[in-house]
Amino acid sequence: MLMPAPAARTGTSVPFALIATDLDGTLLRSDDTVSARSRAVLARAAAAGARHVVATGRPVPQVRPLLVELGYRGLAVCGQGAQVYDVERDRLVHSVILDRELADTVLGKLEAEIGAVHAAVNQSDTEGLTLAEPGYRMPHPTLPATRVADRAGLWTEPINKVLVRHPDLTDEELAAAAHQVVGELVTVTRAGTDIVELQPYGVTKGAGLALAAERLGLGPADTIAFGDMPNDIPMFQWAAHGVAMAEAHPELKAVADEVTVSHQDDGVAVVLERLFG
Repeated sequence: MLMPAPAARTGTSVPFALIATDLDGTLLRSDDTVSARSRAVLARAAAAGARHVVATGRPVPQVRPLLVELGYRGLAVCGQGAQVYDVERDRLVHSVILDRELADTVLGKLEAEIGAVHAAVNQSDTEGLTLAEPGYRMPHPTLPATRVADRAGLWTEPINKVLVRHPDLTDEELAAAAHQVVGELVTVTRAGTDIVELQPYGVTKGAGLALAAERLGLGPADTIAFGDMPNDIPMFQWAAHGVAMAEAHPELKAVADEVTVSHQDDGVAVVLERLFG
């Protein structure tokens, strides 16, 4: 998927007309809540004319209840960029499917090199499930999975990504092996501790954010992005300004324009208060 070329800054009086925030480890605190401080400054930014776009690795079904609870009514980039979801209208405006036969082949190629892995998938529909084969342990207690009897059970409905774990390799080792073995077939992403994901080739948060911004009539020069993990790197590369959390992965800090305080200390709010008062 090709990224749009950088656009000129639009004639807006706000510091950034588009605020893109990751959720886990960034806007959300560890208990999956957004602080009153963060809500207040996002409201001030909106009153000033800025738009807020959530950009998360979570698929729509796992993020919809949270967005509704927050009163969020904009576009959300979900599933590592595979989905652009209109929250107010409760519909997908963009969706990319990972070919299931290719996904099965990719896992086979990976296992031929590094031994058995455990896999889960996110179904692509707005009501889709996360399915997990035996041995796969979900990395976050608030992200439930439906167990299937065997790998064949993962492919019953269209999917947009595969989550992979290895019993012995670290995230970095598993991701490096996946890049080497199947990196020309799928996008390999590290989205958090114990989270290595395989998406359709070219699908990233940056690509999804570009599509959402285009629908809003905005571009890279209008955008400030916040994140904490390597899956946010394409978003930082696209946006004019990238802000990493204090505890962010070193690879993301290396490409960030600045580093704020931790998500527990409202790192997003600290920066936005500086920009929007």
